Amino acid sequence: MMYPLVRELAAAAAPHRVPVAVTCRVLNLARRPYYRWLVSPVTDTELAEAYRANALFEGPGHHPRRIEGHRG
Repeated sequence: MMYPLVRELAAAAAPHRVPVAVTCRVLNLARRPYYRWLVSPVTDTELAEAYRANALFEGPGHHPRRIEGHRG
């Protein structure tokens, strides 16, 4: 995700501050979703919980390229 980079470059404490509009244009990102993310970014804890939930739902033996009924 590029939004943390945009936030870091636009920070007042950044050594070379780059406006959000310029960064988004260069990275080909829309500004509106960035500002929406800025209001409620996903925390590391939420991300870890999402990975755990995916692992639980996929179950043991799940492989993304596995084809059911194929012995390969």
